Formats: sequence, structure tokens, C-alpha cells
Amino acid sequence: MSDLDFTQFRSGSELLKRGFARMQQGGVIMDVVNAEQAAVAEDSGAVAVMALERVPADIRKQGGVARMSHPDMIQGILDCTSIPVMAKSRIGHEGESRILESMGVDMIDESEVLTPADPFFHINKKDFEIPFVCGATELPEAVRRIYEGAAMIRTKGEAGTGNVVAAVTHARLIDQEIKQLQNLDQDQLTIAADSIISRYKILAQKSTLPGTYEVTPFGPIDETMQQEVVQILSEIKEIQRLPVVTFSAGGIATPADASLMMRMGMDGVFVGSGIFKSEDPKTMADAIVLATAHYNDGAKVAEAMAMTLGEPMKGDELETLEVRLDQRGW
Repeated sequence: MSDLDFTQFRSGSELLKRGFARMQQGGVIMDVVNAEQAAVAEDSGAVAVMALERVPADIRKQGGVARMSHPDMIQGILDCTSIPVMAKSRIGHEGESRILESMGVDMIDESEVLTPADPFFHINKKDFEIPFVCGATELPEAVRRIYEGAAMIRTKGEAGTGNVVAAVTHARLIDQEIKQLQNLDQDQLTIAADSIISRYKILAQKSTLPGTYEVTPFGPIDETMQQEVVQILSEIKEIQRLPVVTFSAGGIATPADASLMMRMGMDGVFVGSGIFKSEDPKTMADAIVLATAHYNDGAKVAEAMAMTLGEPMKGDELETLEVRLDQRGW
């Protein structure tokens, strides 16, 4: 796999973008902040790394505005690893995403872990050659991101906490809402689409002036937009899952957590703080990759858990958090 030229798969049409995302299916994507961590991730069998200056636990602890990582840091990771490299941009910050695309990263995460730049809209991902991954807490949010051009969806979870409960909540809700679609006829799917795209009207609703101007970075809020969203809903109803690769992220801290999310139907997992905030990151990385690959084999998952002799990251109860990152990104 490392001999493949990933750049030929990652850009161009929506089909190619989704195809590149599908190449990560069944694997672990690890947050890394330097070349040494990237080497740990690659040696453990990670399918890709996410380059960022601070893991989510440190972003949460240190506070302040979290932005795209410095290009020199990202370039250093690009230069030292043979597996795909992803990087994060702020929600709605097309400028950061254009920089990342020009640098040759393999995928962009328009991420709520960073401080949102646009309070109204996400990036129009269809305008880019590079594929995007976006977070979602529910099916309507996932559908909006897919409509905007996301090639991969991940649960938002609650990044940097080492607490898997939010990721489980989001996975459960998305699955429940997919099942609800099975009972909807065409007229009801249209009503559902109208409900989903109504969130795009928030900017127009902020104005105190008379009249309306319901235009978004993705085009006008009109019948064409409605039909495209209905088409996405119809595809989800038919295949009984999201039409893009769906990973779990946010709070995965142990091999058992990774196994749990895979058993819930996820196509793979993102792990950051859970590895590099543990006592033994290299062993934890190996163990999480093993548990993800053999998630349905209790003996293998037990073997993975037994490998982690050091303590996992301490973690946080969600009720104690001052800021809920999963509530960013509408």
C-alpha cells in the first residue's frame, strides 16, 4: 500500500474523493504533532495521520483560539511518512483550506476542534480538488456536510476528553435516524429535506431589514438544493447507511473503545489524545490498531487490552467541561 501514489486517488471528482476516503476503511487515523509521533503511528499500522500542532486535550487545556497548524510543521510530517497525511482547518475558513490543499496534504478535516471561523456556513467543499472529512452529531448534520461535498463523515464525539460516551451518542443517533428514513415516503423525504436545509437560512434570519436573500456558499436555497438533499436521503434510505465512509472520533482512549465503535458499524476510528496522552503511546497505538482490526474477536481485543500495561489518559466527565466542542459546527 505504501508504494501507491495516493495523490492520483485523492483529487478531482466526487467519485475519486470518496474512493480515496474509502481506502482508509477499517483502519485507525492518528493525531500527531511531530515526526516522531508520525513514525509511531506508521509503525503501528495506522492508515493515515492527522497533522496538528496540539492534540485536542492540549487545545482544550490551554484554551485560546485554535487555528490551522503551521505549514512548516505539516511539511515536516509530510516529508517523514509514507502514509496519507491529513490536516485540520477551521470551520468556514476557506483560506486555511486552500493553503493545506496547495501543500499537498491528502485530506482536510474541517474541524470543530479548532475555533470556528464562520458562524453561518461551512466551506463549499465541492470547490476543492482535495477530499474533506467533517464531523456530525446527527443525520441532518451529516447530510448537510455530504451535500456540501464531504467525502467522509466522523462522529464528533467530545475530542480531548478520553470519554467515549459522546461518540457513542452520535453514532446511536445517526443509526436511529437512518432507520427512521425507512418508513418515509417521497413526500415525507421532501419534508425532511426542507427541515435539513432550513439551517442554511440562519444568516438571512439575522437581518432586521425587510425582504429576503437566501443564498449560501453552496447556491441559493431553492428547489434544486431541495432535490439534491432528497437524493442524498433517498440513497441513505436505499443502502441503509451513509453514502460515504463513516469513522468514529472524539474520546476513544482504549482498545476496547475502538472495538466498541467498530461494533456499532463505524468504518474506522480517529484517535489522538487517547494515544499520546497515555503512559505508553507506542504500545497503546499498537493495541488500538489490533483491536480495530479484530473488533469482533473478543480474545483479540482482550489481547490488545492486556498489551496496555500503562495507564490510559485520565479523561474527563462531560458534565465538568466548560466548552463542548461537539456543539460547534451546526
